[in-house]
Amino acid sequence: MKPRVFLFDEPFGALDEITRERLNDELLRLFQIEGFAGLFITHSISEAVYMSTKVLVMSARPGQIVGSFDIPFSYPRAHSLRYEPKFAEICGEVSLALRGALV
Repeated sequence: MKPRVFLFDEPFGALDEITRERLNDELLRLFQIEGFAGLFITHSISEAVYMSTKVLVMSARPGQIVGSFDIPFSYPRAHSLRYEPKFAEICGEVSLALRGALV
């Protein structure tokens, strides 16, 4: 089977940060090699920004999209991207949208 879309529901949520980042990098490599798309659900804002081309923020109840962010970074993504000012800026914008969704 060669699925074109995968659903990832917090696949790395229980892992330590270093292992999680390594698996993020490996999954991005597989995305490129295999050419599949993924819907990646996470509670980690930095993971969402690092892994995605678009981040959607959803409210708790009812579950509605309350924010949409196009992620401008090209692939392949270097690990050092996590330490760049633009990355931090986007993470902050997503965080603000998420905080608004929780109210």
